[in-house]
Amino acid sequence: MGKLDKLSIFISLVLRHNPAAANISLDKHGWANVDELIAGINRTGRNINMDILEEIVATDKKQRYCFNQDKTQIRANQGHSIAVDVELNQQEPPATLYHGTATRFFDAIKSEGLKPMNRLYVHLSKDMDTALKVGRRHGKPVVLKIDSGSMYQDGHLFYLSENGVWLTKKVEAKYLEKISG
Repeated sequence: MGKLDKLSIFISLVLRHNPAAANISLDKHGWANVDELIAGINRTGRNINMDILEEIVATDKKQRYCFNQDKTQIRANQGHSIAVDVELNQQEPPATLYHGTATRFFDAIKSEGLKPMNRLYVHLSKDMDTALKVGRRHGKPVVLKIDSGSMYQDGHLFYLSENGVWLTKKVEAKYLEKISG
């Protein structure tokens, strides 16, 4: 794992879960002051500057972060375990979405549905390949097909994050179908 990857993981921790790890605070929409973030990260013994931060934001494969227009603030696009309102856009989802997880979680999901666990939302993918990649990060993968069209018709809300991840509060088991794993 390279230096930028390690910094990105730390930034993810700070902006999604624990701003105190860099001795900063987030506003109610999850924004952090860029200068304070850089200074806070450097105080932890890590080395970062604006050029490095811009490179991390631009090259992050999952597009985890975004700047405001003048690059004075930064936030994580989704995945928070702390209560922030990242001003998600409520949208009608595609008829089908997917969720990747590990096979060891399937029995619990089959009976209880998908829950956000330590996050604010359940994360869903628009395609099976992405869901499979997500599932592999957790162990032997299983991909679940979500009847998001029916969920939406039944009154469940969906949001599309800045980086294309679909989010919802929970997915009841009746909307799930195991399609691989």
